[in-house]
Amino acid sequence: MSAYMFEHQKDQPVLELTRQQAELLLRNTRHGRLAFLSEGQVEIFPVNYIFDGEKLYFRTAAGTKLTAAEAHSMVAFETDGILPDEGWSVVVRGKVTPVAEEHIDYVRGLGIAPWIPTFKDFFMSLNIEAISGRHFIFARQPERGDTRTFTYDPDQPFSTPPEDPDPTRLSR
Repeated sequence: MSAYMFEHQKDQPVLELTRQQAELLLRNTRHGRLAFLSEGQVEIFPVNYIFDGEKLYFRTAAGTKLTAAEAHSMVAFETDGILPDEGWSVVVRGKVTPVAEEHIDYVRGLGIAPWIPTFKDFFMSLNIEAISGRHFIFARQPERGDTRTFTYDPDQPFSTPPEDPDPTRLSR
């Protein structure tokens, strides 16, 4: 069994996640960043969310996010996780819309709750049109001509990244 969350091919530090793997990470994470274009500027907001297997749901106050939802704006959402030896990122793209009044109780029942004690009276949903993700095994950045390279073998119970880099050869 691999020492990492997802098994990679031999000596490959980056894994493109399947939709199933990306959805597993979405289900088990509660925070991310919502990005969209508003009045000619790219906006990005931290949000906490819930994923029901089909859509992402957020709560918000009146303001830019609510305006984007009312306009059915195309958005990007990113969530990630970082552990000592590995990390991952999932990106979702789709349209954000207000949750219809008849579905508010359903969304409330999912357990979404703001992290901070402010009023978030409006519920938003993100309809997933595209989802992608990557998983990373951390190790020292290689340098051209370096003989100490990253190795990973999924058949080994653990992997050892190369030792700390030579500080005289750091990338610029």
